[in-house]
Amino acid sequence: MFPLVVAILVAVSDQIAKECVRAAFRLHEILPVVPGFFNLTYVRNTGAAWGMFSGQNLLLALLAVAILAVLAVFRNRILPPGRMRGWVLGLLAGGIAGNLIDRVRLDYVVDFLDFHAGASHFPAFNIADMAISCGVGLYLLATWLQARKERKAEKGVPPASAGAKDAP
Repeated sequence: MFPLVVAILVAVSDQIAKECVRAAFRLHEILPVVPGFFNLTYVRNTGAAWGMFSGQNLLLALLAVAILAVLAVFRNRILPPGRMRGWVLGLLAGGIAGNLIDRVRLDYVVDFLDFHAGASHFPAFNIADMAISCGVGLYLLATWLQARKERKAEKGVPPASAGAKDAP
């Protein structure tokens, strides 16, 4: 239930933010928030991250549906066990769903968070993209922690949660 709540919160907040941007901005309009560092900018992305696969909206929508199905069916096999599983699943599913809604409804994804410093510029992104990135980061962290725990168990090191009462 928890992953579903996280996914819904991510997808709904993403869609609300995108609708606000579409209503308040003209395409490519820029509103400096922190001059020289952060702007709100209305951009339409027909590709994936950083504009890769531009114009492949249908393929990317089908891929999103497939990934959501794999996450739903195989979550216990592909996601690490433990408390972070719900966060990982919710963030990934909510982010993928948020961008999928755009692809189906608009035929593009609305991006609007625009960071830059001097000549360096990071491609614009949205709340769904942030959720996916955080979900992947948590997945990597949880997987690393699980592998570390398993290595310690193989060496006979007691888990940290055993506490002082188990100490000689």
